[in-house]
Amino acid sequence: MITDVLLRIAATRGLDHVSVREVAGAAGVSIGAVQHYFATKDEMLVHAFRQVVERTRARVAGLDVRTGPRAALAAALRELLPLDEARLAECRVYVAFAARAATSPVLAAVQRETLAAIHAELRQVLSAVPAPRRGPRPDPEVEARLLLGVTNGLVFDAVSAPGTFTLADLETALDTYLDRLFPGDRG
Repeated sequence: MITDVLLRIAATRGLDHVSVREVAGAAGVSIGAVQHYFATKDEMLVHAFRQVVERTRARVAGLDVRTGPRAALAAALRELLPLDEARLAECRVYVAFAARAATSPVLAAVQRETLAAIHAELRQVLSAVPAPRRGPRPDPEVEARLLLGVTNGLVFDAVSAPGTFTLADLETALDTYLDRLFPGDRG
């Protein structure tokens, strides 16, 4: 419950409004109750950042990979995009944490861990893709980085400039990139 309150505050008001006092008040518990779990604001933030990452990863892990690489990647990456209210809130929190990671070594470590895990999973899926009939085989390492960069860029732009993109724009941009990796496979 405390984590959910913390994430709600971060999503609606930003990380600057997250404090032991604010979380306790919004959760209807004493400051001591919050401090029982988190001695400092930094501990709360690291825990919350990990929770956002774990919730997203749990949704992605529940997807059916038997649909083929392109369909599996499309479904997994859509889980990272702000395509509904729940994912929008999650993306707001993720972007706020990622920005704060630029100046917080402890949050930077969580961000590095997160990006490395997602990159490894993308690389694994892309490594299993058969070589194209024509042309060179795309490098799974490079393509995984580009795919993660495209997805993170869409998240950042959608969250930091609300109204710039429709949900359809986000999905079209993702599908356009995937079409370049998997020409003729909309599976």
